[in-house]
Amino acid sequence: MPHKIREMTANPTSSLSAQNALRRFTLLLPGEDALDSKEEQAMGDRPVQGLPHERFLLGKLVPLAPVLLLGQTSQVVSPSEVIACLQPVHLHATRDHLILMGQNQIDLTQTESTELLKAALPFIEEDFQSSILLHGQYYWFVPAGPFTSLESYSIDQAHGRNIDWWMPRDTNQEGMAKRWRKLQNEIQMLWHIHPVNEEREQRGMPSINSLWISGIGKLSDVQAPQIILQSNHLYGSHPLLAGLAKFLNISHSTILNSPTAGSFAWLDNPESVWPTLSTALSNKELDEVLLIDFPKGKARERVFTAKDLDRKSWAFWKKAEPLTWKEIISS
Repeated sequence: MPHKIREMTANPTSSLSAQNALRRFTLLLPGEDALDSKEEQAMGDRPVQGLPHERFLLGKLVPLAPVLLLGQTSQVVSPSEVIACLQPVHLHATRDHLILMGQNQIDLTQTESTELLKAALPFIEEDFQSSILLHGQYYWFVPAGPFTSLESYSIDQAHGRNIDWWMPRDTNQEGMAKRWRKLQNEIQMLWHIHPVNEEREQRGMPSINSLWISGIGKLSDVQAPQIILQSNHLYGSHPLLAGLAKFLNISHSTILNSPTAGSFAWLDNPESVWPTLSTALSNKELDEVLLIDFPKGKARERVFTAKDLDRKSWAFWKKAEPLTWKEIISS
């Protein structure tokens, strides 16, 4: 990696005017927890809430549910209302524990989601003491009510892992985790014999055999970083980014057509946009690209300029070759 790609130890965007003067574009790469399953079990306490990029975007309280809701609705969301996200999931049984499967592994349809909610709705509304705010294909939202104090973990964070360590936990109100497990068990039994799962079984699909709760929090808990607050446009298809843009009153697009200075992007395939960013640097349409990633779960910020795009070589007479995306992210 070129030596002029700088490690950033402080926020590089101390002022909006400095960011605009630099004509900087920011690209965020999602991060994973640094812990593996053996370390999880050895700790025996509790994991940190939120994936590294979720904590970066929303702050240490990680109020995912209200921001996700805001990104998927036109209705007004009160900043002070504590909201929970519910998601129908598949728990895969191994020899001695259950593993949570990711949403992209279960192929849940909108019709299936609606039918499952219809069956579970009386139980949900009775225990939450409220009506559902919004139900989509993958996310259902409800005021957290009695479950406000639960500490919970998103499917994105807990999938593929033993759920024993990732189940909701009590914080300042004892017994709420147990109350949630009771509701969860009731819904599991209800869905076990549901026609949706009978039909899925005939197609060889994993059953939707449980309900997951996560993201409990309120919009007033959001602590967005300066790099977001000082951006003039957000790019990305994730509803979390759409909700954050709406909450902060920043313009937002799901697709990046051309990179503009002062913009921030969190994209599904960041490698696909790198050639466009490289060209913008070479053509002096941008001065810098700020790349934010999370090696070993820790935030890292690196600045790329046009001079940093090529692989350095002692053979100065040879034509410089551009760095590959793999080289850039693996350094």
